[in-house]
Amino acid sequence: MRDFGVGFGYLVQGQKWVARHGRQFGFGLLPGLVTLVLYAGALVGLGFGADDLVGWATPFADDWSSPWLGLFRNALTALVFVFGLFLAVVTFTAVTLLIGQPFYESLSEDVDRSEGGDVPESGRPLWRELWISARDSLRVVLRVALYGVLLFACGFIPVVGQTVVPALGFCVSGFFLAEELTAVALQRRGVELRERLTLLRGRRGVALGFGVPLTLAFLVPFVAVFLMPGAVAGATLMVRDLRGEQGDQAEDAEENGQEGGNLSSPGGDQGVYRIPLRKDHS
Repeated sequence: MRDFGVGFGYLVQGQKWVARHGRQFGFGLLPGLVTLVLYAGALVGLGFGADDLVGWATPFADDWSSPWLGLFRNALTALVFVFGLFLAVVTFTAVTLLIGQPFYESLSEDVDRSEGGDVPESGRPLWRELWISARDSLRVVLRVALYGVLLFACGFIPVVGQTVVPALGFCVSGFFLAEELTAVALQRRGVELRERLTLLRGRRGVALGFGVPLTLAFLVPFVAVFLMPGAVAGATLMVRDLRGEQGDQAEDAEENGQEGGNLSSPGGDQGVYRIPLRKDHS
């Protein structure tokens, strides 16, 4: 649970960071708004056309008597729309990050710069970055879809399917959402998808603490748009600490502590230390 709290702390820090940097927050909203408009249009179109799609896909049911024909096709229409809504939720972050690649890379670089130390750059052209992001996002979506099928099947197990399975579903979504968001900073560092997954599995509790609350918030589309810039900022902060990267400010503080010794507290000779929230080693 401690790691879960640390992960949630990164999410909060990211939101605070963009609140202090209004310009980056404003630019970071644009990709989410574009994606929201595109998805809203697609879902509206699906809502109007789902019944025609089901009718075209089930010609064998044309001769069924009432009410079985209506019940069958209405159920399939509802399933098609629910599946489309599920895909929208699962792919929203990936598409937003793809559309906003230049915006979010710039935001992530600004976070690195504000923390001090090196500001990694991939050195690859934009088209190459977009290709890598699209390829890795597709791999992640396929993984999520596989887990989704397994969890859907487990959902028919009495009691477990109505309690444990939904919780596991949010954990799976949260973990992969954390992967997609940390990919912005890790891709600039030349870290491939397999290595990114290994890094997050090593601190699974931190990844879940960051991703699960965000997954719950992302169920509300407008909330997702406003949280995206801060989520990218928080993911960058998390990446820095998971990889053990130390900024200039932290190094200076450490050197000053070594040179000046411990500060005396009013009650005696006990040292007073400042423990950074994000510096967590397990």
